[in-house]
Amino acid sequence: MSDSDTNGKTGSLGTPHAAPTAVLAPLDDRVADLVALYKDLHRHPELGFEETRTAAEAARRLTAAGYQVTTGIAGTGVAGVLRNGPGPVVLLRADMDALPVTEDTGLAYASTVPGRMHACGHDVHVTCLLGAADLLAAGRAHWSGTLIALFQPAEEVGSGARALLDAGLYDKGLVPTPDVVLAQHVAPFAAGLIAYCPDACMAAADSLEITFHGTGGHGSRPETTIDPILMAASFVQRVQAVVAREVAPQDRVVVSVGSFHAGESANVIPERAVVQLSVRTFDETVRAAVLTALDRIARAEAAASGADRVPETRVLDSFPVTVNDPGTLGSVNGAFTQLFGEQRVVAYQPATGSEDAGLLATAAGAPLYYWWLGGWDPEEFAAALAAGRLAQDIPSNHSSRFAPVVLPTLTMGVQALIAGALDQLAPGAGGEGEALREGRAGAG
Repeated sequence: MSDSDTNGKTGSLGTPHAAPTAVLAPLDDRVADLVALYKDLHRHPELGFEETRTAAEAARRLTAAGYQVTTGIAGTGVAGVLRNGPGPVVLLRADMDALPVTEDTGLAYASTVPGRMHACGHDVHVTCLLGAADLLAAGRAHWSGTLIALFQPAEEVGSGARALLDAGLYDKGLVPTPDVVLAQHVAPFAAGLIAYCPDACMAAADSLEITFHGTGGHGSRPETTIDPILMAASFVQRVQAVVAREVAPQDRVVVSVGSFHAGESANVIPERAVVQLSVRTFDETVRAAVLTALDRIARAEAAASGADRVPETRVLDSFPVTVNDPGTLGSVNGAFTQLFGEQRVVAYQPATGSEDAGLLATAAGAPLYYWWLGGWDPEEFAAALAAGRLAQDIPSNHSSRFAPVVLPTLTMGVQALIAGALDQLAPGAGGEGEALREGRAGAG
């Protein structure tokens, strides 16, 4: 297995640790196929609930590997179930959707779809889960239980997991109710690393659209109007005071205005102004207080302008806090440490990004472990870190320049999913699951 990246970049991680189970033995022979799959997915990004091409490829590969496959869940969701004797039910989840972003990476395999890009690495997630599902099926002699490979639509808009559940994912028996849910996300830190965060690891997110209503008129006679641009602009400035003056310093809160639209002409005061913003919180009480404050400020600005109508607020999407189960995290991290070495499994601070994978665990009454997979060229990352320029030099998720290195990101992601699944499944006749547990206990 080479650390060289097929897009021309080179890793600096040295030789990876040998896999401790026979399940991973064929991985080297699968690398070329996984790279080709990843590049194909990257070239053909699809937005939420439009992932028909991606879903078809996932279904095709799962079927070939021997999974019982259900397609069309909530439109484009795909689930593969592999029953392999008695034992726990383990669900591995990957999200499939891309973003409405125009790619600016310069990659030879850049998006061919105008205005669409896998700017958050969901193509990595799909590729890694398909690779892991294939190897786990081929190595089923070494584990016992039931494995679910779930390919979820529409994570980016916060409704994909909920849509799968509403479609009867568990209630209608489309898949058995899992005993544990595992998921990973590629992130802009050095490839070859796994990062974890106990407890609340990702923020709750509420995206809102607030419409301010005024009275339009000619720009030459503003005294005859009630200017919605002025009240909305005042609101945009004022809302940052919620974070600065109404939230305790230890309560992490982010309020970001991402869209402001009003009017079509320079000399016409419009009838309304529309602001879109997102709110990130880690505590339900803090979340409720911030949302209440935003509503209060919007109403107050409208009243201060003498508006005849109160502003209207519409919820665009909502994500819950993502909470890792400490016991599952500790157990799987033990498997990661044995496989990758202690220096490659690192603690990380809670992220203010958001996820909906936790809904899949909550609905099942199951624990969740959600970890981050390093995806950036290690040498570039180290240089940016040393220079204090991570924010400037390492594009984040959702950037038009977000471009994970292909290897070792893909192989590391496959290995991590397999290690996590084997840790939670029962040992099989091949004894590899038991060997993994005994080896980890001895190392501790």
